[in-house]
Amino acid sequence: MAKSPEEMAAAMVANMKEKTGKTLEQWVKVAAKSKLEKHGQIVKHLKEEHGMTHGFANLAAHTFLNQGAAPAAGSEGQGDLVAKQYSGKKEGLEPIYAALIAAVSKFGKDVEISPKKAYVSLRRNKQFAIVQPSTATRVDVGHNLKGVKPTARLEASGSFNGMVSHRVRVEAKKDIDAQLKGWLKKAYEAS
Repeated sequence: MAKSPEEMAAAMVANMKEKTGKTLEQWVKVAAKSKLEKHGQIVKHLKEEHGMTHGFANLAAHTFLNQGAAPAAGSEGQGDLVAKQYSGKKEGLEPIYAALIAAVSKFGKDVEISPKKAYVSLRRNKQFAIVQPSTATRVDVGHNLKGVKPTARLEASGSFNGMVSHRVRVEAKKDIDAQLKGWLKKAYEAS
C-alpha cells in the first residue's frame, strides 16, 4: 500500500542516519552553519558539499527553514499543506490526489513528493509534474514533457503554470488511466 507524504517523511527521518551518516538534527545544524537562507541554496549546498541525495537534502532544508519542525504527521509541514489544499469545497478531490500519489510512488524510490501552498510538486532529480486542485470539481496534473506535441487531453500548459509544459484535467479517479500514468512515467524518466 502506498504511503502518505507524512509516512514517507517519517521513514526518511528514521533512515537518515543510516543513509547519510547524520541524523536530521545534525543536518539541520549543518544547514544553519551554512548561513544560507533560501531553500534551493541549502539543498544545493547539502548535495554538492556533503554528497546528500536530493530527497534527504530537501527534507533537511525544509526542516531547517521551518525552525526544526519535521514534516511529519501532526506537525506544521507537508501534511498541513496538503490538508489545506483539499479542504472546504475541494475536500471531495482528495481521493484523486491520493490515487495520483499512489500511482507515481510506484515509479521508484527516488520520487519526491513536495507540497507547496497551492499544489504538490513531484520531483526526481528535478520537478517532473505537479498536482493542483484547481477548482472544486477538478485536479490539474501538470507535466514536464518538453518536445511532446499537445493533444486534446494533454493540453499545452498555457497560463496554468509556467513550471510545466502540459496539463491534464482530472475530474474523477477513473481519469487516472494508463494514458495519464504513461505521460507521468515519461516525465519522471526524463527528469
